[in-house]
Amino acid sequence: MSPAPAQVKSCCAAAYSGATARWLLGDSFHPGGARLTSRLASALQVNTGDMVIDVASGPGTSALQVAKETGCDVLGIDLSAENVEDATHAASSAGLAERVRFIQGDAEALPVADESADGAICECALCTFPDKAMAAEQFTRVLRPGARVAISDITALPDQLPPELTSLQAWVACIADARPLEEIASLLQDGGLIVERTERHDHELGAMLARVDARLKAARLIGAGMLYPQIATGRELVAAAQLALARGMLGYGVVIARKP
Repeated sequence: MSPAPAQVKSCCAAAYSGATARWLLGDSFHPGGARLTSRLASALQVNTGDMVIDVASGPGTSALQVAKETGCDVLGIDLSAENVEDATHAASSAGLAERVRFIQGDAEALPVADESADGAICECALCTFPDKAMAAEQFTRVLRPGARVAISDITALPDQLPPELTSLQAWVACIADARPLEEIASLLQDGGLIVERTERHDHELGAMLARVDARLKAARLIGAGMLYPQIATGRELVAAAQLALARGMLGYGVVIARKP
């Protein structure tokens, strides 16, 4: 049985806030890091003065990078008030407070006016949205005609995943409700967008899983006291994900789509 949407959103907002998530995942909360973010930013084809929204913006790392690389303004939207606060501080520290802002909001009901964005990015987050079709419709609603959305996300063959990769914890870890790359593209098409291209970047997921496992192993070795059960469970989840990746059940992909 799938967890309730409100429970998923609450757990995701809590899991990706604060120092623990940053320590475990690094500054970029997604496979591919800054390199893949640059690829998405380039695909948007935006320039100085344009407005881009970063949906599920996390600590603000990607929003700041996109603003620096393209010269555009960025509005980051995240469910977590803590992430919004931390990202706002990061923008101020980077001298970008006038061009990069962050607000709290839900991807399934974006707090953005119709046809007000010149581009949108969403990295490793669509897989956690309970209503993915509604999120796709929201991208279409807020984009101006001709504007693009660039999405990177975990991909999966849901009917082939083992039980340990279908739990609430696996959902929060971006696995349990991930979809095949072709289905992500279809969601955007059904939402009113034209898919321009899809790409596979499975190796980036493998690299991130290895980094996460190394950090969990280090935490266990230095002694984590009462956190040991969580560390052990985390390593079991990573091991299951690595096996699923090797068997072609999991991957990582990119979809670029344009509003007509």
